[in-house]
Amino acid sequence: MQAQFITLDGIDGAGKSTNLTVIRNWFETRNLPVLFTREPGGTPVGEALREILLNPATQAGLRTETLMMFAARCQHIESVIAPALSGGVNVVSDRFTDATFAYQGGGRGVPLADIAALENWVQGGLRPDLTILLDVPLEVSMERISRNREKDRFEQEEAAFFTRVRDVYLSRAAAAPERYAVIDSNREREAVRQSIESALNQHFGF
Repeated sequence: MQAQFITLDGIDGAGKSTNLTVIRNWFETRNLPVLFTREPGGTPVGEALREILLNPATQAGLRTETLMMFAARCQHIESVIAPALSGGVNVVSDRFTDATFAYQGGGRGVPLADIAALENWVQGGLRPDLTILLDVPLEVSMERISRNREKDRFEQEEAAFFTRVRDVYLSRAAAAPERYAVIDSNREREAVRQSIESALNQHFGF
């Protein structure tokens, strides 16, 4: 099997940080080459844009925000993702374009067709081979976000924003079930771990 591009996504509070460790351990146990990265970020340019995008003081229009996301992504693909995949290294990214459709599209109201046009321009034919989508009810997401001492620019949004974000995530997963593994992460950690590992085992043929 050629190197695989895996993404981990979901609304804020879904448990991505915790479960990245699960994925890392899965790859290490099987001695599979893997590179972990994140969006926005993954490169010096991307990390600088991340600081701007997540800063609560940033005032950016819808198009500006979306273009910054794709600018970071373009650099990320060219400098990190594509070279790793070409070199036979699996890539796991904490968020990718699904997040742009969900947050900028669903949350902010940017036309999904505009995001799709940017996706095609920036990514060409590159799409994740598997997206692990962590899903929790809105009230769980909001409760987990409330624990953060300092909320970033997106975490400060109202519940209705995250309802729209979640709806887009789930609608995209329903439209392409062959690419998505939707994991209920509102369960005990062990149950979530088993579900993630099962999705990876099935995808890689273990």
